[in-house]
Amino acid sequence: MKGATFGEVFAVKEFRVLFGSFALLIAGDSIKMLALSVLVYARTGSAGLSAAAYMAGWLPYIFGGLFLLSLADRLPARALMIAGELLRAVTCLLLAYAGLPVWAMLALVVGSGLLSPVFFAARAAMLPEVLPGDAFVLGRSLLNVASASAQVVGLAAGGTFLAVAGPSGALAVTAGLSVVAALVLRYGLPYTAARKAGESGAVRQTLRVNRRLLADRRVRGLLLAGWLPCVCMAGAEAMVVPYLGGQGQAGMVLAAAAVGMAAGEFAVGRFAAPALRERLSFPLAVLIAVPWIAFALQPGIGWAAVLAALGAAGLSYQLGLQRRFVDAVPEEVRGQAFGLQSAGLMTGQAAGAALIGALGEVVAPGYAMAASGAAGVLVALALVRVLRPPAVPVAVPAP
Repeated sequence: MKGATFGEVFAVKEFRVLFGSFALLIAGDSIKMLALSVLVYARTGSAGLSAAAYMAGWLPYIFGGLFLLSLADRLPARALMIAGELLRAVTCLLLAYAGLPVWAMLALVVGSGLLSPVFFAARAAMLPEVLPGDAFVLGRSLLNVASASAQVVGLAAGGTFLAVAGPSGALAVTAGLSVVAALVLRYGLPYTAARKAGESGAVRQTLRVNRRLLADRRVRGLLLAGWLPCVCMAGAEAMVVPYLGGQGQAGMVLAAAAVGMAAGEFAVGRFAAPALRERLSFPLAVLIAVPWIAFALQPGIGWAAVLAALGAAGLSYQLGLQRRFVDAVPEEVRGQAFGLQSAGLMTGQAAGAALIGALGEVVAPGYAMAASGAAGVLVALALVRVLRPPAVPVAVPAP
C-alpha cells in the first residue's frame, strides 16, 4: 500500500484551512483556561476554585458526548465550526469584561462548552472527506503535532499576555484569535451539506447512534484501544506536579511530554509506511506506559523529563488505528463517531487523573505514577488483538 506524503497533504487547500484554524483553537483555549484560572484565583484566593476553573473546559465533554453529538451529522460542518469559534469569542469577552461572579463564570464555561464535542466532531469528520485514504492518517498526524505545539506556544504566550495585559486582556486575545479562525473557516472552506437528516430529536438520535456504535464489536474495540492507554498516561501526568513538590519544574516535564508527543507523531507519520504504521500500534501503546514505571525509582527532573517525553512519543500508536476506524464507521454517522471517540477520550483522561490522584493520597506520587504505567502495560496486553492489524490473506494463484 503506497503512502501519501506530508507535501501532498499540505497541497490540499481545505486541509491548510483546517490546520490553521485548529492551531488557533488550541492556542486560544490554552490561553483562555490559564487566564481564567488566574482570574478566579485573583478574586477568591482559592487554589481549589482556581484548579476547578482550569479543568472546567473538560467537564462538558461528558454531557455533550452523551446527548448532542448527532448535531455533527445533522448540520453543515462549516457552519458548525464557525458557530463554535464565535461562541468561544463571546464567552471570552463576557468572562473578561462582564464582571460576573465566580460561580457565574464557571457556569458560563461549562454551559458554553456543552457543544464543544459537536464542533470538534464536525472538524474531525471533515478531514477524511478532504483527505481520502492514507492522506487522512497523515493529516491526523499533522493536526496532533499542531495540537502539541500550539499547547506549548499558547501556555507561553498566555504567560506573556497575563504579565502585560492581565487576565482580562489575555481573554480578549483569545476572543480575537477565535474571530480570526471563524473568518479563515468562512472564506477558506466550501459549503458542504449535512451528512444525514434528522430522523428524531437530537438527544434521542445521539443516544440511539451511540448504542449502535458501541454495539459494533469492531468499532467498540477500536474506541477502547484509542481511550484506555491514554487514560493510564493521563493518570501518570496528573501526578507530575505533586511528584516535584508543586514546584515550577513540573512545567518543564509537561513541556517535554508535549515535545515528545509531537516528535513521535511526526516520525511515525513521516517515516513509517501505512502497513508498518499499523503494525507499530501495539509496541507504541506499550511504550506509552513503560517509562512511567521507572518513576518508582524517584528520578530527578532531568530523567523525569526524558521519561515523560518517551512515554508521550508512544501516543503515535493511534495513527495505526485511524484508517481502520474510518473504515469501520458508517459514513452517515461519521461525525458522531469521531465525536464519541473524542468525548470518551476526554472523559477517560479526567477519570484517570482522578483515580491516580486518589492513589497518590495513599502512596508516594512516584509509586502512583509507576502503578499507572503498570496498568497501561496490562491494558495494552489486553487489547493486543485490536492493536495488531488483522492479517491480510495472501492470494494463491489457481493451478
